[in-house]
Amino acid sequence: MILELDCGNSFIKWRVIHAADCTINGGGIVDSDQALVAAVAGLSSLSLTGCRMVSVRSEEETSSLCALIQASFGVEVNVAQPVQEMAGVRNGYDDYQRLGMDRWLGALGAYHLAGRACLVIDFGTAAKADFVAANGEHLGGYICPGMPLMRSQLRTHTRRIRYDDASAERALSSLAPGRSTVEAVERGCVLMLQGFARTQIEQARAMWGEDFTVFLTGGDAPLVQEAAPKARIVPDLVFVGLAMACPLN
Repeated sequence: MILELDCGNSFIKWRVIHAADCTINGGGIVDSDQALVAAVAGLSSLSLTGCRMVSVRSEEETSSLCALIQASFGVEVNVAQPVQEMAGVRNGYDDYQRLGMDRWLGALGAYHLAGRACLVIDFGTAAKADFVAANGEHLGGYICPGMPLMRSQLRTHTRRIRYDDASAERALSSLAPGRSTVEAVERGCVLMLQGFARTQIEQARAMWGEDFTVFLTGGDAPLVQEAAPKARIVPDLVFVGLAMACPLN
């Protein structure tokens, strides 16, 4: 069994797969290193043979988690590293090491699945878009605040905006103009994300006509599906690229 980790700034997404056929034995999202160890250890018949990780955390935080994984489960962690080219995809940043590894692996995974020009839009803590041409050239992308950041900033800097997560979830039953603060904020943020998605698709269409594939990924991707009805939603797109970058037997 292989433990796969996607370590973001706020959460750790994890899953355990069988090495032979890549079937998923378990997975989830946790908010701390200790919670990760507890969740993985709670799987029945756990027998890890390896671990691979993509991390946008600091080197110190990443090394600390690697040490914890090795101490807890007796396996070394293979951490994905930036490269200029892999699997037919060429990194488009002037300084290739500065491209976030989550974006790079998403681009690798998308191009592998599509086999043609593709647009990857990731809706996590930040909203990110990356363009990969038909020849595998990564053309760059965009980053803006995602749903969690927009919501957090409004709650932090506007004193009268106070509501709980349950209220936020109920507010998203519709995108009609809000008749309460929670509805106005939540629906406004979703419309901003949908606008972001539509703009990226327009840019891709201007470059490639209709000959490209749109991938939506990240926890808030379902909120944007209405704006990209032909897109492929691939929640584990980063893990597709991670398996390519860090092959394990």
